[in-house]
Amino acid sequence: MLKTRYFVSAAVLSATAFLGGCASGPSNQQLGTVGGAVVGGAVGNAVGNGSAVGTVGGAAAGALIGNEVGRRSDQRNYDQRNPYTYYPSNGPRY
Repeated sequence: MLKTRYFVSAAVLSATAFLGGCASGPSNQQLGTVGGAVVGGAVGNAVGNGSAVGTVGGAAAGALIGNEVGRRSDQRNYDQRNPYTYYPSNGPRY
């Protein structure tokens, strides 16, 4: 019984590691959201004197700002890799 449990655990961990290698890393938008939430929460905690409302509000504001900064970074990287897009540099951005 114990050997079977170890074998199944090893098989599941191996499959997880094998399939996880196929996944791509997080985007700049995702990293910006998380980083902004952490920094915003710390700033909100400091400004709000440790109140939960200040911490949560700061984390939400930081996540929104970090998300936008990361999204723009991803868009800039995409534009640099694909210079022959339909719209010129002064055209609309989607």
